[in-house]
Amino acid sequence: MSSQIFSHHVRHRFGRQADHYNSHAKLQRAIAWRLARHCLSLPLPPGPWADLGAGSGLVGQALKEQAQALQKVNAQAKPPLLQVDFCPELLACNPIAKAQGALLWDLNGGLPSELEQPALLTSSFALQWLDDPTRKLELWCSALRPRGWLALAVPTAGSFPQWHQAAAAAAVPFTGLALPSAEGLIAAARRHLQVHTCQPLRFSQPCGNGLTFLRDVRQLGASASRQKPLHPSQLRRLLQHWPAGGTVGWEVLLLVGQRLTP
Repeated sequence: MSSQIFSHHVRHRFGRQADHYNSHAKLQRAIAWRLARHCLSLPLPPGPWADLGAGSGLVGQALKEQAQALQKVNAQAKPPLLQVDFCPELLACNPIAKAQGALLWDLNGGLPSELEQPALLTSSFALQWLDDPTRKLELWCSALRPRGWLALAVPTAGSFPQWHQAAAAAAVPFTGLALPSAEGLIAAARRHLQVHTCQPLRFSQPCGNGLTFLRDVRQLGASASRQKPLHPSQLRRLLQHWPAGGTVGWEVLLLVGQRLTP
């Protein structure tokens, strides 16, 4: 599947579920809150700020609420956090986009010209949807102005061991999105950044059973894949081999770093 076709596939899936995204994105909201907490104390140079793959605005909303609660940032003094995303339906649900500006943009095409030498780039649960996430991360890092900051959260290849285990036991393909390795992303970031925070986080979420989990993924809008869907008989075998326990595991890399000076 070509890059352009897959981008539109992702956009369409999230667009159909945009109105319900926030009600299903519990882990994404928690990670956005954690990422925002790391951003509040960063010594940021002058320059534009942007949230890449901003979606419904979870990172921007967390930044706004935490700054107001801690009274650390004057809302009128800081640059707006430009909300960059390729899904217009999600941006329409994004309160930060309405207040601070939005740009409809496919990040597979690089960064938009509006983000020349940014001082802060944030991104949460977006990089994995792009072609060659490791290369895209390097491009983001190298685009920062000297002493600018990147704050990133991305699910990585250690996620969904129950799904992988069931697919192997059932002798059917794993049809989820191929996630980047945490090690590769960390190595790429270190080539450009002085890394201040690097946390591979692991979470277990209740999912009931395999069918419930797969339905939750679809309701979130996160069901796009470069793999062909399973035939009904293959799906039945997958669910029969799904491990008992009622949870599914996530591995999420949280990384915060500052661009090295030339």
